[in-house]
Amino acid sequence: MDFLTFFSDFGTFASSIFAFIVALSIIVFVHEFGHYIVGRWCGVSAEIFSLGMGPVLWFRMDQRGTKWQVAVLPFGGYVKFAGDADVTSVGAQADMSDLIPKSTRHTLDGAPLWARTLTVAAGPFFNFGFSILIFASFFMTAGIATDEAYVGKVKDLGQGVQTLQKGDLILSIDGQPVLDLLDLYKIGDALTPQRFISYQLRRNGVLLDVVGPYPFPTYVDRVQPQSAALAAGVHSHDLVVAVDGDPVFAFAQLVEKVKAGDGAPMELTLLRSGQELEVNLTPKQVDLPKADGGFERRWLLGLSGGLAFDPLTRRTGPFEGVWLATKATYSLISKNLSGIGHLVTGKISSCNISGPIRIAQVSGDMARDGASVFFGFVAMLSTAIGLMNLFPIPVLDGGHLVLFGYEALSRKKPSPKVIGILMRIGMIVLLSLMAFAFTNDLIFCP
Repeated sequence: MDFLTFFSDFGTFASSIFAFIVALSIIVFVHEFGHYIVGRWCGVSAEIFSLGMGPVLWFRMDQRGTKWQVAVLPFGGYVKFAGDADVTSVGAQADMSDLIPKSTRHTLDGAPLWARTLTVAAGPFFNFGFSILIFASFFMTAGIATDEAYVGKVKDLGQGVQTLQKGDLILSIDGQPVLDLLDLYKIGDALTPQRFISYQLRRNGVLLDVVGPYPFPTYVDRVQPQSAALAAGVHSHDLVVAVDGDPVFAFAQLVEKVKAGDGAPMELTLLRSGQELEVNLTPKQVDLPKADGGFERRWLLGLSGGLAFDPLTRRTGPFEGVWLATKATYSLISKNLSGIGHLVTGKISSCNISGPIRIAQVSGDMARDGASVFFGFVAMLSTAIGLMNLFPIPVLDGGHLVLFGYEALSRKKPSPKVIGILMRIGMIVLLSLMAFAFTNDLIFCP
């Protein structure tokens, strides 16, 4: 049984919980391993590496004296370094008066400032590195689109519509020369929607003039998680042939219908495996990031479309793959920061703050779409969690780094009393945010 079949047969609720636990456990392990391994490289000893919280289900001791354990609650984890009185690794230090200086050096509190800084910062940056690793593996295996406008896999757009074939090189569309794939996107986006359009292409070395489909048809590439379309039963690879009885053949027409409806219920006529069927759904209002870094609020069905064919792809080498993956991860960080800024200023809805319930639902939806989609989601979630941990909130890694910054400037550590107060404030802030996210999931933005 493959990955997709397992999640399809296992049941929606159970599979969502399982997928969420798998995703979170992977991300937490990567984060805490970053703390552990960099701390070890910096000469700091670790007493406990815990995946999960609460009662211990399983453990083993390694040769270095570190207890590796799995706890019953999968919502988190920690590394307890030598000298820590608790798992926060800052503020509450155990009594080290009996330790000789050489032993003190192997505690986190007794390590040099540079070692503590690297150890604490390692968790979030390992999350970013993990995202880069996943994206790079996609680029090196699944590949990226070629620069030239070659046709890859042809989509099923109904009988008598598709005349393109795999391997065709598109030279012009509607009489306009196509220089490359990007040019095809630009020209196709500017065309007046029509059912058929003229192509000039090269097939097996021969120039051909053919009539083919509109470049951006109403073919559903993907159904977004937690969307109106998913709730209504729309599937990937469906073809939308009519909206409220009016025929459509361009994705832009579908977008305009949704926009004009202003949130009103709609009826879609779909073509699925040669059979027509109808579904009723109500668009959801969503804040979408714009290219300039802002956001716009739109009514969406939750459908993703694209070209009438999948472009031919090529596999990248490791250096190109890592570079593209780094750019993708940086873009995710930028969008997350932009979203946080818009949330704080009230420019976008607070419903964009998701808690564990909604994240679990999305995890299940992604898992049911296949392993590659699921691990792409894990990469995005890893980036988000890494970024969140860098926020300057006491208890989080970012709060610890702020304290280290104070120590570097003042040349002295904050007093234990001040640290204790800051830790309590940070915990209150963190618990308040978690409670707000839970409330969003259950009441305000279900």
